[in-house]
Amino acid sequence: MVEQEPHLPEPSPPATDGRQLRKVTLSSLLGTVIEYYDFLIYSTMAALVLGDLFFPSMNTAMSTIASFGTLAAGYVARPLGGLVFGHFGDRLGRKSMLMVTMTLMGAASFLIGVLPTYGSIGIAAPLLLVLLRVIQGLAVGGEWGGAALMVVEHADSRRRGFWAGIMQLGSPLGSFLSTLVLTLVTLLPQSALLSWGWRLPFLLSALLLMIGLYIRLRVTESPVFRAALAERKATKQPRVPALQVLRHPRALVLACAIGIGPFALTALISSHILAYAKGLGYETADVARALLLVAAVGIVCIPLFSALSDRFGRRALGLTGALATVAYAFPLYAMVDSGSVAALTIGLMLGQVLQNLMYAPLAPMLSEMFGTGVRYTGVSLGYQLASLIGAGFTPLIASSLVAATGGSSVPLSIVATVGAVITIAAMVLLSETRGRDLTAVPSTPTEDERSTVDGASGSARRS
Repeated sequence: MVEQEPHLPEPSPPATDGRQLRKVTLSSLLGTVIEYYDFLIYSTMAALVLGDLFFPSMNTAMSTIASFGTLAAGYVARPLGGLVFGHFGDRLGRKSMLMVTMTLMGAASFLIGVLPTYGSIGIAAPLLLVLLRVIQGLAVGGEWGGAALMVVEHADSRRRGFWAGIMQLGSPLGSFLSTLVLTLVTLLPQSALLSWGWRLPFLLSALLLMIGLYIRLRVTESPVFRAALAERKATKQPRVPALQVLRHPRALVLACAIGIGPFALTALISSHILAYAKGLGYETADVARALLLVAAVGIVCIPLFSALSDRFGRRALGLTGALATVAYAFPLYAMVDSGSVAALTIGLMLGQVLQNLMYAPLAPMLSEMFGTGVRYTGVSLGYQLASLIGAGFTPLIASSLVAATGGSSVPLSIVATVGAVITIAAMVLLSETRGRDLTAVPSTPTEDERSTVDGASGSARRS
């Protein structure tokens, strides 16, 4: 059976003027910048200094693994955050939940920046660090899904990828900003870095938070959600969206599987690479400069690939990136293992291009897979489960495997390959979502609709 991929733009809402759409997109962009900035600052500091500051009784390898464990704790909380904020976002609205998630994210990062270390308060320090990471994870769990929906539900169906691509610039911009701050901080003497310099990147979150909240206060609620809210009784929207999503879980499973490949790859080339390259003898400043160029690649590729998904389809781009990742996983680490800064930089930049091919279509694709009454819950759960499985434990597993194999990079290539294969399998099963009418995708699919992989109507098939 060969699937026909429809591209039938809807004449229905949203009917958002250009000025409001730009405000919504900027608001969502700033939210994702803060999300990725906070995530990457923590993960890079976990690789560099947090192990020594909060787990000083262990040897270097074990303290690094322990600090990556606190990183994983934040990831474990993200699906729970997706459930909580997704529920209220589907029942009460997208905008109000996004105000809460942004505030929690920025505040938790700021508090990490003023947290006493193990040397000052003993065992309470790592416990408080884990608590703040969990709060961060809860907030992040509701942020990306809500930000994506605000853009997609405001945008015209023919340009959802274009506008979502601008929102998803938060990933490379957050990465670029975090790497720039990291580069500046690592210029400090080691004693200054360990005593107070590591705190500065976390404290910067307070400034980002104030700017983001100011913009977010000025945007309007999603027109698609407003229409659904007005007709809730007539359309029988589910009272507990999570139960509806879990009752018909195929869309959720596929949404999760699609994201595992890009998340696993970004965890390897943006987070774990610092600890791994340091073990190979690379200077931290050299790796940080390479990661600046990697982030610059994303600034170009993510909006480009997301916009191209409006023309060629979400699946085509995602499949291309995943297949290329399988072919590139071993050459990538051969370049890293060469000891050449130039080879490492080129290898990571090429890896970022492939990650962007898989990642860029996610926002419009996942949003088009769920009905309005469960969309916030479905998108948030799918995305955050993918981040947990694909990236949450990857630095921890990668560090453990490298230690267990005497420094070999083979397990790292295998991790990247397995993640990409999972994404390929999900993409093959998924029907093309491009151009779907967001108001027509059912929240409570019928038996016939459940026979399609995502429960969405309008997926014509032919032999």
